[in-house]
Amino acid sequence: MILLVKGCALPASNLVMKTFAIFLLAISVFGQIATETGKQSLPVDQENARKARAIVDRGIQALGGQAYVNVKDVTEEGKNFNFHSGRPVGAGTIYWRFYKLPDKERVEFTKQRDVVDVFTGDKAYEITFRGVREPAADDRMSSMLGPTWPDYFRRRRYSLDWVLRRWLNEPGIALFYEGQSVADGKSVDQVSIMNTRNEAVTLFFDLETHLPIKKSYSWRDPTDKQRNTEEEIYASYREADGIMTPFTLTRFYNGDMSGQRFITSLKYNQGTDDTLFQPKPLTRK
Repeated sequence: MILLVKGCALPASNLVMKTFAIFLLAISVFGQIATETGKQSLPVDQENARKARAIVDRGIQALGGQAYVNVKDVTEEGKNFNFHSGRPVGAGTIYWRFYKLPDKERVEFTKQRDVVDVFTGDKAYEITFRGVREPAADDRMSSMLGPTWPDYFRRRRYSLDWVLRRWLNEPGIALFYEGQSVADGKSVDQVSIMNTRNEAVTLFFDLETHLPIKKSYSWRDPTDKQRNTEEEIYASYREADGIMTPFTLTRFYNGDMSGQRFITSLKYNQGTDDTLFQPKPLTRK
């Protein structure tokens, strides 16, 4: 038998033949290993995604299932506290909040309810005794919804309501189970959800109640390019109109407490009229 090595004909000794046979066998085994590894990786990923989705679905059921998913509007009263560098600012502000899914919101402040923020779609308005105005992006907000107006739209986009009611129905959504950890002193399952816009949110579900008790996400500031992390803690869950609702919400910004909201009264599906979200001048009482 003759072997061709770089174009030269060489006699095939037993040693050469054995070496060549071992080489072919190694290629065959390596190919089988690579093939089997490729076959195994996909099921592992699918199992992880399946577990993540099961945890999220169980959390939605704990919140109220279809009653939670099908909420049309929210009417809420409470008191809000703002913080700067983890320190409280002022004595807190009472508020009245009206939210009509998916993107209409009105928040009234002061005992006279004469300072109002209105959001509808991608528009924002501030209403006071001076009239109605569309604020600039860098204007400070009067409400607990964000220090500036772009903050509000970012927080709405990453809100728990939007993630569980909108993101999960989008094509191309990806879910990742990241194991068990501790959040707000409770043992939790940790799940990250990513959409096709490269936005990601991590949710933490209580192992006992299955309710979401924490949310975390990061974003890059378009001005200084620094990455910031915002977190929310959900506590004091109570049933309201068949829906489990956190009556205490605490917000953190880069590790420092930035706001806290205490709900005193809340109702769902009150048939809130769209006219409430029109930017109209206040009516004197």
